[in-house]
Amino acid sequence: MIETLDAPLQDTLGREAEVASSTALPSDSGHAGAGETAAASLRIGREAIEILQCPGCGGALSVAVDAMQCDACERTYPIADGVPVLVVPEKSLFDIETFTNAEPTFFRPVGKVRELISGCLPDVTLNVSSDKVYARMLQQMLEISEHPTVLVIGGGVIGGGMDCLVDDPRITLIETDAAIAPRTSLVCDGHDLPFADQSVDAVIVQAVLEHVVDPHRCVQQIHRVLKPGGLVYSDTPFMQQVHGRQFDFTRFTRLGHRRLFRMFDEIESGISCGPGTALAWSLRYFLLSFFASDRMRAAVSLASRLMFFPLKYCDRYLVNKASASDAASAFYFYGSRSETPLSDRELVASYHGGF
Repeated sequence: MIETLDAPLQDTLGREAEVASSTALPSDSGHAGAGETAAASLRIGREAIEILQCPGCGGALSVAVDAMQCDACERTYPIADGVPVLVVPEKSLFDIETFTNAEPTFFRPVGKVRELISGCLPDVTLNVSSDKVYARMLQQMLEISEHPTVLVIGGGVIGGGMDCLVDDPRITLIETDAAIAPRTSLVCDGHDLPFADQSVDAVIVQAVLEHVVDPHRCVQQIHRVLKPGGLVYSDTPFMQQVHGRQFDFTRFTRLGHRRLFRMFDEIESGISCGPGTALAWSLRYFLLSFFASDRMRAAVSLASRLMFFPLKYCDRYLVNKASASDAASAFYFYGSRSETPLSDRELVASYHGGF
């Protein structure tokens, strides 16, 4: 069982939880077999390996038994528990040793008793939009490609509503994270995605961009790796308290979130978690503010879930109210890659709130 670094809380939105170059496996007969054997032991699939590139220089990568190596700059990237660690420490918050030594980053283990109790209690968060948006995304992806490749940034655990993608055998999911979690197939930093230009059909970044130091750079990277017309789904908080300890940096209004994705054409956007969820979070954190010990905060956190979870059901009614946008807990954006930016005049003209 894993949990976010802020022990009293689960993740926010249902996350229960530059030179293009194709990746090369060794080509001569002696090394090809070794490379293929090494690749077979990885969590990441061969389709994903073929579009990887060095996050440092953009060169092609070769696969060995316990590492990947860039053919251009000769930088070596270790493989930890079957997961390649494609991180350049001088460009990232993280060191390679963090992952090879299995040190916690965003997630940390919790005890069995707490895991059991937590699993029996309702959460205070309700994502009222992700199921329908993912269903639409699946349909549109399959119109683009018979076997679409989907990059999930922050995919160490399944995001809320993603089950339809996970369960569909036609979808190739590349689940990346800055933590080795149950579903992590590749460790990388969203600021320097180790994928070739225009190499994936869709990108999912759910409950992630608040946890990166430069969300604008991360979105630029998403734009780079998406094929022309490729799809992106982002879900990011507005009215939520700190829930990632030292890895929690930014919040976005609906317009702020839209501007972040100004190089994408909007298919739809709106409230993912509404004012009811925002109020439940605020009341929960209000109570937590009175306590410092981990034991007391854990007890208060669990009790507050029982007291305040009904508030989230108000969001099913409020989600379509314009005034709810000014008080929502989180927003989503679903769009397609474009070459023409949204102008700031168009942005401000799209405001629809209660004022």
